Amino acid sequence: MIAIAVLSGFVLAVFAPFVHRLTKPLSGWVLAALPAAIFFYFVQMMPQIAHGETVRAAWDWVPSFGVTLSFYVDGLSLIFALLISGIGAFIVAYAGGYLKGHKDHGRFMGFILAFMGSMLGLVLADNLITLFVFWELTSITSFLLIGFNHDKPRSRRAAIQALVVTGGGGLALLGGLLLLGVAGGSFELSELLASGSIAENPYYLPIFLLVLAGAFTKSAQVPFHFWLPNAMEAPTPVSAYLHSATMVKAGVYLLARMNPILGGTDIWELVLPVFGGITLLTGTLLGLRQTDVKQILAYTTVASLGLLVMLIGIGTDVAITAAVLYLISHALFKGGLFMVAGSIDHSTGTRETVRLSGLGKVMPLTALAGLLAGLSMMGIWPFFGFIAKEVIYEATLHHDPRMWITAVAIIGNSLMLAAAALVGLRPFFGKLLQTPKEPHEGSPSLWLGALTLGVLGVVFGMMSHFSGEYLVAPMASAIGGRDIHTALHLWPEVSLPLALSGVTIFLGFIWFWQIDHLRSLLYAATQRLWGPDHGSDQFLAALVRVSKNLTGLLQTGRLNFYITFTLTMLALTLGIPVIAYGLLPTSIVLPDVALHIYGVFGLTVVGALALLFARSRLQAILSMGVTGFSVALIFLIFGAPDLAFTQFMVETLSVVIIALVLLRLPVDTYDRRDFLPSLRDAGLAISIGVAFTSIMMAIGAEPLDLTLTEYFAANSYLEAHGRNIVNVILVDFRALDTLGEIAVVLVAGLAALALIKVRDGILTSPDANRVTREDEA
Repeated sequence: MIAIAVLSGFVLAVFAPFVHRLTKPLSGWVLAALPAAIFFYFVQMMPQIAHGETVRAAWDWVPSFGVTLSFYVDGLSLIFALLISGIGAFIVAYAGGYLKGHKDHGRFMGFILAFMGSMLGLVLADNLITLFVFWELTSITSFLLIGFNHDKPRSRRAAIQALVVTGGGGLALLGGLLLLGVAGGSFELSELLASGSIAENPYYLPIFLLVLAGAFTKSAQVPFHFWLPNAMEAPTPVSAYLHSATMVKAGVYLLARMNPILGGTDIWELVLPVFGGITLLTGTLLGLRQTDVKQILAYTTVASLGLLVMLIGIGTDVAITAAVLYLISHALFKGGLFMVAGSIDHSTGTRETVRLSGLGKVMPLTALAGLLAGLSMMGIWPFFGFIAKEVIYEATLHHDPRMWITAVAIIGNSLMLAAAALVGLRPFFGKLLQTPKEPHEGSPSLWLGALTLGVLGVVFGMMSHFSGEYLVAPMASAIGGRDIHTALHLWPEVSLPLALSGVTIFLGFIWFWQIDHLRSLLYAATQRLWGPDHGSDQFLAALVRVSKNLTGLLQTGRLNFYITFTLTMLALTLGIPVIAYGLLPTSIVLPDVALHIYGVFGLTVVGALALLFARSRLQAILSMGVTGFSVALIFLIFGAPDLAFTQFMVETLSVVIIALVLLRLPVDTYDRRDFLPSLRDAGLAISIGVAFTSIMMAIGAEPLDLTLTEYFAANSYLEAHGRNIVNVILVDFRALDTLGEIAVVLVAGLAALALIKVRDGILTSPDANRVTREDEA
């Protein structure tokens, strides 16, 4: 059933355009039924998981390599699955209203459902290879979603940038997962988690760095943060889904999942808090510099991800609990705020905060949703965000006697409060300003999801005991690798964390009050600075230049150059091992064979020499045929009649075909080359011949290994039902290889045919064809 829940998203994605075509006005609601059903399927697991149980399902995928399609449900994966499917249901319905009338609406629905399936597979995967496959699928589907408006250069740039950054991190992650499987003795996460930390393993450091590269690129940690704000070029449903509860939290999920295996070390507790803290401050400061609502939300998402990484790096029970609380509350309020931003843009035609005011009078339900989400983001009582902020300060105070982490958290949270006020409060209060479109309340699909998430932020806060028992504790225990008990209280105790919350609120409203001056200062301080975003463009431009120059160097359009270059590489590949391992023969012992065999060998040599000294093309063709037929005789003499027959056929066809081709050229003339090119080619040919001969003589001096011979002899008839062993090898044991060779020949033939047709003018226009033939006449 778990596999069905994961894979059903991909199945429905295929049929989504057809469903949209049949149910156009209601397609969002119809397609949202699947993620809603998946959500309720996982809801019924909550009591079981809350009592410490886990669920695992596995099917053999590539058994010869130990790869299984296995899924594992514990507190961590369950909460992520609930967020992905639950918010996904609202997003699919939201997209139905937001993209109403768009020509590619059905295609978009397919992309978003495929992305949902990819994220579910990622967070539920138990096998490391399965996890990586779904990890890459999230990169591919997010590329399609971010670049959905592919006719816009900015969208194409953002999509490529996201794919390059997250794809590069994915390659690093693959290396880390493979090393982890080797070091831990298993590729199943459940078994690795049961085995505990691998901190003492010699592979720990490379595993840590490679996994960190994958997590940091996916979750937009400094210096890889730049791709996420640029991804706001995507339609708002994409931003609300990918950048609140799903893709950008994949890196956080990975770090949380790896905490029992890689956490608790000095480097873990240093690198994660430092980079997380820097990302928190960078995201909030750059966010307040913006005036676009989606850009503000994007940069504060970067900041929130930094806060989560910092808390996971601290690694204490309280810090892990704080990370879980903030992760859930962030998914609720950020998903809601993104949907509110989209509704505002959809209704008014602008997302600029300086042009938005008083919308609460004409968009009351959207305003209520924005107010609830904004207050939760600000950490105001009695919202779930308030409880998260209290526990965050408790965690930093216990871990950090020098207070630098606490100071970073206070500054970051206060700046985030100002950003929340900008997007959740400011557009709805005050005098109604003129906007490009007449503002109006959107359809229920545009405000229902945001309002529900905002209400849940209040409900989870007021039902803190339920939230702690069924949501927070199971997830925190899975991250910590030990039982972590939570005691959440809505009514705060008079304590230092409460005082710090008050300081945060005070500073936040100061920043909000002085936002115009603060924005001007931030803009002046950063407008001339080089940043990773510009560096990414420079890197890609340099890559294109290098590729262009390399292509110009290697692709000269001259066949002679291609052959010479290829044979030179072959000579080096063969010759370097011969010299390095001393395989050059010191003496040559002639074998004791019959005289007629020496005659055949001599005929081969004579044919080769005749080819070298041929005066015409016809002589060259015949000399080449003599050499080929002599080799066929050698095969026949040494007991390989089938191979000899093949050689005879190839040589016959080669001679005939080349002769027919050369009929178009003068037969009695032969292009003579200068001395130096001839000397170069002679040296190249001798090098390859000596290297081949040396390798073959070295192999012949070793005892003959008959393992494969005996295997094929014993199994050709029993398994493939063929008595001709060579044929069985070609069409059965290495059937895919043979099929590939046939495909290569077919493609080459089609390419040659296309070139011939182009030359004859068949693929050109009639007018162009007529001019060409007149020129020939």
